Amino acid sequence: MSAMSALALLFLLLPLAALSGWYVARRGSERTSGARVSELSTNYFRGLNYLLNEQQDKAIEVFLKLAEYDRDTVETHLALGNLFRRRGEVDRAIRVHQNLIARPSLSEEQKTVVLLELGEDYMRAGLLDRAETLFTDLVAMNALAPTALTHLVAIYQHERDWDKAIDHARKLEEATGEPQAALIAQFHCELADQARARQDWGESRAAIDAAFAAQPDCVRASMILGHVEAANNRLDAAIDAYEKVADHDVDYVPEILSPLLDCYARAQRMQRAEEFLLAINERYQGVSPVLALAKLYARTQGEARAIEFLTRQLRQRPSVRALMALIDVNLHNAEGEVRDNLLIQRDLTRKLLEGQAVYRCTRCGFGAKAHHWQCPSCKSWGSVRPIHGIVGE
Repeated sequence: MSAMSALALLFLLLPLAALSGWYVARRGSERTSGARVSELSTNYFRGLNYLLNEQQDKAIEVFLKLAEYDRDTVETHLALGNLFRRRGEVDRAIRVHQNLIARPSLSEEQKTVVLLELGEDYMRAGLLDRAETLFTDLVAMNALAPTALTHLVAIYQHERDWDKAIDHARKLEEATGEPQAALIAQFHCELADQARARQDWGESRAAIDAAFAAQPDCVRASMILGHVEAANNRLDAAIDAYEKVADHDVDYVPEILSPLLDCYARAQRMQRAEEFLLAINERYQGVSPVLALAKLYARTQGEARAIEFLTRQLRQRPSVRALMALIDVNLHNAEGEVRDNLLIQRDLTRKLLEGQAVYRCTRCGFGAKAHHWQCPSCKSWGSVRPIHGIVGE
């Protein structure tokens, strides 16, 4: 358990310590001595101390003994189940919470809390169908609905049931008042991509429209629209869609340059391609538009122009990828020892780039070589961005 997890659980358990002390003291007037109350309080704080020092086994041992003091103390069992789940002993957590649910003396409020905990146990165990049933029941009861809805949205994302994810994200927005437009737009984009893969262009366009309705400046929707238009040979429309990606968020330029340049070439609009790349090069500090311009100049104006451009850009924005491109251009006409030296330099730069993450999640720091709309680590959407720097973008 991390220090942050331990602190979070500490704040959960401290009120329980006070509550348990009051509870046992009240019952103590009927059947216990003051010494027993003192022992309970001491043991409780001893358990918290073990927890803070990440001595989980000792903490659980203490809380198990505390639960034996009075089997009717719901709060102690909830804390114990939470401990089991946090340390990965999900089966034990499930048994604790199932035993609590079986108690006829539980109040409705206590029952809803235990159901929520049990649902989280099921999620951790991968029993998503059981978790879905519990959370759906809680929503129907209007009990802890925001938390239950949040879990349901997570379940439907995992199951890739995007229609249900959209429906429950909207319910979550209504329940909390917190905007879910960006999330809903991503779910519509997932549906658009699925339809595009089936070449169901009508359904894909409908999902794209829904994404724009949720989030008018949705970068991903513009990108998918560009793919759909290009696949249907509507090149001007595809170019417009791809260029809007740069207007919405310039960080996504590397993702659309290749298909956009292909559309420029097929539409025989290379002048517009150069104008776009030059404009982006002024706004965007990454190396992708530099490399694209160098290739364009090599093809349209000759390698000398490409070399001059790359050399000037390298002085302004040092980049290993741009250096590698410059070496490649020079290799075409190099001979003898010069060529051998360039090949060594090229091999060194290639090795420097090997294994380097190109993208990083701004939420959790996850690094990746390819772009992901949803971070594989923390599951947040739209947080994976290009890494800028000498060996990055």
